[in-house]
Formats: sequence, C-alpha cells, structure tokens
Amino acid sequence: MSTETAYVKPLTFASLGECVEVRSIKSTKPELLHFLENLGFVEGSHVRVAADNQGNLIVEIKGSRVALDKSVAARISVVSITE
Repeated sequence: MSTETAYVKPLTFASLGECVEVRSIKSTKPELLHFLENLGFVEGSHVRVAADNQGNLIVEIKGSRVALDKSVAARISVVSITE
C-alpha cells in the first residue's frame, strides 16, 4: 500500500467505495475528538466510503458502519490508499 504520492483531502472529498487512511482530525472540541476516537477514527486507521448522501457519509471502519454528518466528515483529513 502506498500513500507517499497521495495528497491530503477532507473525508467528504473521498469517492464512493474509496479506501482512505486517516491522517488527522481538526477540532477544538475535545468531546468530538474523543467520540471519533472511540469509533476508531485515529491516525492511520483505514476507512471505506460506503454511501454518500449530499456530503453526509456512511463509512466502514473497523468492521462497522458509521454515519457521519458532512460537517464532521470535513474535519477528518485522509489520503487515498491502494489495497
């Protein structure tokens, strides 16, 4: 898997079915960071976009499906990966 030439983008820019790796989460709210961490959104975790409804996403992470509001998904920086 190679992420060296990939560019960092918000999760909202990932394509349907695309597998991405979390690089960072931007938030000043500790409760949001803790919530996302408990769902598995930590640096290096792999996520696949399962559905996109006007920017609101359903993603697969650590064997579970999670719904994310587009404002939350936009705070998660990712890079494309090849598996």
